[in-house]
Amino acid sequence: MTDDLAGRLLVTLDLDGVTDKAALMDRCAGALALPDWFGRNWDALADSLSDHALWPEGSVERGLLLVVTGWRAYAKARPAEWETAQDVFAEAAGRTPRLAVLLALGASS
Repeated sequence: MTDDLAGRLLVTLDLDGVTDKAALMDRCAGALALPDWFGRNWDALADSLSDHALWPEGSVERGLLLVVTGWRAYAKARPAEWETAQDVFAEAAGRTPRLAVLLALGASS
Protein backbone atom coordinates (compact mmCIF):
# COMPACT_ATOMS: atom_id res chain seq x y z
CA MET A 1 0.00 0.00 0.00
CA THR A 2 1.35 3.41 -0.98
CA ASP A 3 0.99 6.30 1.44
CA ASP A 4 0.47 9.18 -0.97
CA LEU A 5 -0.65 11.47 1.89
CA ALA A 6 2.72 11.43 3.63
CA GLY A 7 4.50 14.73 3.70
CA ARG A 8 1.49 16.91 2.95
CA LEU A 9 0.80 20.01 4.99
CA LEU A 10 -1.92 19.14 7.48
CA VAL A 11 -4.70 21.70 7.96
CA THR A 12 -7.52 20.96 10.39
CA LEU A 13 -10.94 22.37 9.63
CA ASP A 14 -12.73 22.13 12.97
CA LEU A 15 -16.50 22.48 12.51
CA ASP A 16 -17.36 21.99 16.18
CA GLY A 17 -20.27 24.34 16.92
CA VAL A 18 -20.95 25.11 13.25
CA THR A 19 -24.62 24.79 12.37
CA ASP A 20 -24.99 26.91 9.22
CA LYS A 21 -23.27 27.74 5.95
CA ALA A 22 -22.06 31.18 7.07
CA ALA A 23 -20.20 29.68 10.02
CA LEU A 24 -18.80 26.91 7.80
CA MET A 25 -17.45 29.47 5.35
CA ASP A 26 -15.93 31.50 8.20
CA ARG A 27 -14.18 28.39 9.55
CA CYS A 28 -12.91 27.51 6.07
CA ALA A 29 -11.58 31.04 5.59
CA GLY A 30 -9.80 30.91 8.93
CA ALA A 31 -8.38 27.39 8.67
CA LEU A 32 -7.10 27.93 5.13
CA ALA A 33 -6.02 31.55 5.73
CA LEU A 34 -8.09 32.68 2.75
CA PRO A 35 -7.94 36.34 1.72
CA ASP A 36 -10.53 38.88 2.89
CA TRP A 37 -12.09 38.88 -0.57
CA PHE A 38 -12.99 35.15 -0.30
CA GLY A 39 -16.62 35.06 -1.49
CA ARG A 40 -17.97 32.72 1.22
CA ASN A 41 -20.07 30.68 -1.20
CA TRP A 42 -19.78 27.16 -2.59
CA ASP A 43 -18.14 28.18 -5.88
CA ALA A 44 -15.60 30.37 -4.10
CA LEU A 45 -14.77 27.53 -1.70
CA ALA A 46 -14.29 25.07 -4.57
CA ASP A 47 -12.08 27.55 -6.43
CA SER A 48 -10.04 28.33 -3.30
CA LEU A 49 -9.43 24.65 -2.58
CA SER A 50 -8.28 24.12 -6.17
CA ASP A 51 -6.12 27.26 -6.48
CA HIS A 52 -2.58 26.57 -5.29
CA ALA A 53 -1.94 30.32 -5.07
CA LEU A 54 -4.43 30.51 -2.18
CA TRP A 55 -3.07 27.54 -0.25
CA PRO A 56 -1.22 28.07 3.04
CA GLU A 57 2.53 28.66 2.81
CA GLY A 58 4.49 25.48 2.22
CA SER A 59 1.57 23.43 0.99
CA VAL A 60 2.06 23.96 -2.74
CA GLU A 61 5.33 22.03 -2.73
CA ARG A 62 4.17 19.40 -0.24
CA GLY A 63 0.49 19.11 -1.05
CA LEU A 64 -2.41 19.82 1.28
CA LEU A 65 -4.24 17.43 3.57
CA LEU A 66 -7.44 19.03 4.88
CA VAL A 67 -8.89 17.09 7.80
CA VAL A 68 -12.48 18.03 8.67
CA THR A 69 -13.36 17.42 12.32
CA GLY A 70 -16.43 18.11 14.42
CA TRP A 71 -18.73 18.01 11.40
CA ARG A 72 -21.54 15.78 12.72
CA ALA A 73 -23.66 18.55 14.32
CA TYR A 74 -23.54 20.54 11.10
CA ALA A 75 -24.45 17.47 9.08
CA LYS A 76 -27.43 16.87 11.36
CA ALA A 77 -28.58 20.50 11.49
CA ARG A 78 -28.20 21.16 7.74
CA PRO A 79 -28.10 17.86 5.85
CA ALA A 80 -28.57 19.41 2.40
CA GLU A 81 -25.82 21.97 3.01
CA TRP A 82 -23.53 19.27 4.38
CA GLU A 83 -24.11 17.19 1.27
CA THR A 84 -23.17 20.21 -0.85
CA ALA A 85 -20.06 20.77 1.27
CA GLN A 86 -19.01 17.16 0.76
CA ASP A 87 -19.57 17.53 -2.98
CA VAL A 88 -17.40 20.67 -3.02
CA PHE A 89 -14.63 18.93 -1.07
CA ALA A 90 -14.80 15.86 -3.33
CA GLU A 91 -14.82 17.88 -6.55
CA ALA A 92 -11.87 20.02 -5.45
CA ALA A 93 -9.87 16.97 -4.37
CA GLY A 94 -10.75 15.18 -7.59
CA ARG A 95 -9.47 17.96 -9.82
CA THR A 96 -6.47 18.91 -7.64
CA PRO A 97 -3.98 16.03 -7.32
CA ARG A 98 -2.06 17.60 -4.43
CA LEU A 99 -5.21 18.05 -2.32
CA ALA A 100 -6.79 15.43 -0.09
CA VAL A 101 -9.82 16.04 2.13
CA LEU A 102 -10.55 13.62 4.95
CA LEU A 103 -13.56 13.51 7.25
CA ALA A 104 -12.49 12.57 10.75
CA LEU A 105 -14.76 10.30 12.76
CA GLY A 106 -15.07 10.79 16.48
CA ALA A 107 -14.83 13.79 18.75
CA SER A 108 -13.13 16.94 17.57
CA SER A 109 -11.53 17.72 20.91
